[in-house]
Amino acid sequence: MREFKRLTPYREALKLLLNDIEEINEVEEVSLEDAIGRVLAEDVVSSIDLPPFDRAAVDGYALRAEDTFRAREYSPVELRVIDEIVAGQESGAKVEPGTAVKLTTGAKIPEGANAVLMQEMAEREGGVIRVLRPVAPGQNVAFAGEDVGKGEVILKKGQVLRPQDIALLKATGFKSVKVKRKPHVGIIVTGSELIEEFDEEKLKAGKILESNSVMLKGLVRQYFGEPVFYGIIADDERLIGEAISRAKEENDLVLVTGGSAFGDTDFAHRFIKLLFHGTTIKPGRPIGYGERVFVMSGYPVAVFAQFHLYVKHALAKLVGARNYEVRVRARLKERVSSQLGRCEFVKVWYEKGEARPIKKRGSGIISSLVGSNGFILIPEDSEGYLEGEGVEVVLY
Repeated sequence: MREFKRLTPYREALKLLLNDIEEINEVEEVSLEDAIGRVLAEDVVSSIDLPPFDRAAVDGYALRAEDTFRAREYSPVELRVIDEIVAGQESGAKVEPGTAVKLTTGAKIPEGANAVLMQEMAEREGGVIRVLRPVAPGQNVAFAGEDVGKGEVILKKGQVLRPQDIALLKATGFKSVKVKRKPHVGIIVTGSELIEEFDEEKLKAGKILESNSVMLKGLVRQYFGEPVFYGIIADDERLIGEAISRAKEENDLVLVTGGSAFGDTDFAHRFIKLLFHGTTIKPGRPIGYGERVFVMSGYPVAVFAQFHLYVKHALAKLVGARNYEVRVRARLKERVSSQLGRCEFVKVWYEKGEARPIKKRGSGIISSLVGSNGFILIPEDSEGYLEGEGVEVVLY
């Protein structure tokens, strides 16, 4: 089998890829309930203050702070309670010197009041409270616009919408939001040895149950896309060429697994004008890219690595996504070694500030992916990391 004449360094290949990808312009408006995981197509500006009025931050009594300055437990100040309200109600009373309004958390501060006394700091008898401690002006009050001000940009274009983002949109009056269209991603799995359904006899005879498609569908959905599966294509040059040609016409990106090297049945790369073919990453060295098509490995672990190192960045570029990776610092629990000139994708389990390398190796060992929740990347100019060394973990 012919070997690669030159392996493109990982960062160089990624740069070539991203320079080739253009952000899509199509925008959709979706309901907030359908917006989780979508990417904002424009900045979002609040049309209201949040909260929209000064409100109580605790259960207690709205009053004039000045009336409490002399209050002590041994010498309480007495105030007259002139009204009682709960959240969602508005008092018609005005707080004058020597008076107070009982209210619950979230209730609107009545006119004349400038502080809230926690109810534990008062003793009540009938319509009178004895204030045991002083409060300062503004104490226990959430002021209008304290959370968000009217006219403020609350979410920026490119934000990957999370449940908390949706909550903020809802709280500021939005029912829908404009997001980027999901890129369509064609998935073609090649290999005459592959079968879709479990068949014990065929497996005993040398067939392999195909699993790349379901993994890639999930990854594409996780990273902003809509997968389109073209099925398993046998190692037939004409059939593979036809499938790639069709998928290119119908999708924003195409992922082809299997046939990425130079074996007798490795046909996929022959139908694409490649920007690079063969990179320094391990696992997944034979990856190629060109004309919005990725030619990927057949082994699941290699495919997983190739997706995280290349494909998800292409998808993020297509939709203009920002901050789509979660990276954390960790202390390495065991030494990991690498070979100079190789960019190594090392699976780890991250927990409580520590990263434990997964000992199971091999591009076909799917259980090693299940036992990991992130990876570290050892660059080409390093021979690895020592036990206890600080590393950056990309979580997945």
